[in-house]
Amino acid sequence: MAREFDRKIVLEDGSVYLGYGFGDSCDRVCEIVFNTSMVGYQEIVSDPSYTYQMVVMTYPIIGNYGIADDDFECKTPTIGGLIVRSYNDFPSNFRYTKTLSEILVENHIPAISGIDTRKLTRSIRDLGSRKVLITDIDTPAEDALKMLSATEIPHDAVSKVSCKKRWYSRTSNPKYNIVAVDCGIKLNIIRSLNARGCNVTVVPWNTTAAEIESFRPDGVFLSNGPGDPEDVTPVIELIRKIRGKYPICGICLGHQMISLAYGAKTYKLKFGHRGGNHPVKNLKTGKIEITSQNHSYAVDASSVEGTGLEITHINLLDNTVEGVECAQDRIFSVQYHPESAPGPQDSAYLFDKFISAVKEAKDSAKKN
Repeated sequence: MAREFDRKIVLEDGSVYLGYGFGDSCDRVCEIVFNTSMVGYQEIVSDPSYTYQMVVMTYPIIGNYGIADDDFECKTPTIGGLIVRSYNDFPSNFRYTKTLSEILVENHIPAISGIDTRKLTRSIRDLGSRKVLITDIDTPAEDALKMLSATEIPHDAVSKVSCKKRWYSRTSNPKYNIVAVDCGIKLNIIRSLNARGCNVTVVPWNTTAAEIESFRPDGVFLSNGPGDPEDVTPVIELIRKIRGKYPICGICLGHQMISLAYGAKTYKLKFGHRGGNHPVKNLKTGKIEITSQNHSYAVDASSVEGTGLEITHINLLDNTVEGVECAQDRIFSVQYHPESAPGPQDSAYLFDKFISAVKEAKDSAKKN
């Protein structure tokens, strides 16, 4: 006997999609976005950059390899919700310890399956990201629209996901000490730095320049994170105070905040970039990298001129800015994710570039 629909999602335009609930059974209003990755749903669910967002997975089968303890990108997932075509609750994977639904229940994250994700993704692509409500199938349409209208997406996402006190990730035989400003940092960024001989001190998003200087770092890393970069004024001011003092690298939100600190502008994309298949051209080498992305905002290319920054990478799908650099200040950033797990790995060299800048600065300081 066929299972009856028990949950639904309702969009601001009144469109309704019926499906089957899994995960938590709560009602929630979020911004709806889509991700085109074929694998990595655990990393997506545990990426802090999805705070207050409900993610439509375009790959049709989700849940089939379960959840593995070592693959989380944060300790407590904060994604708003998950929308899939077909959910598999019987994983086939020797590494799995829990099902996807179990993790969602533990973290109060609602999800729905049975949705026509192709139609829904086209709607997001054509009409843009907007608010969505996941609710019980019996919720009256009028009540659902009232809930959507009355709910504003908060602007405190970074403060919500950032660590509340500093913590450390050390490695054997360290060569460098790096301070990472946590705006929603993915754990694989820290793993990537540890693998290159760095002890990492992770600090909250509102850490002051004086506090960072007290750690005597060899370099500073600005992490990814959720929301509008213009909301993160403490970090933008921090960058202005420490630029030129240390080698600095930024990823995703970090890239946007660096650009704002130098005087460039950002804007919201119609539906953002999310997935592991975006071609990016390195303007310095001419090489094309297949990249993993997750962001709603982009740096305005026309605003970069005269800031002291140089555009180093562009997205070949829409020509948006994907990287900037100020060689004089030993600062650079990229919009995409070189630490991407489970892939692609085309851009891992950027961590080596950061380490080279750190080594050069440290060697120069010793000579002086």
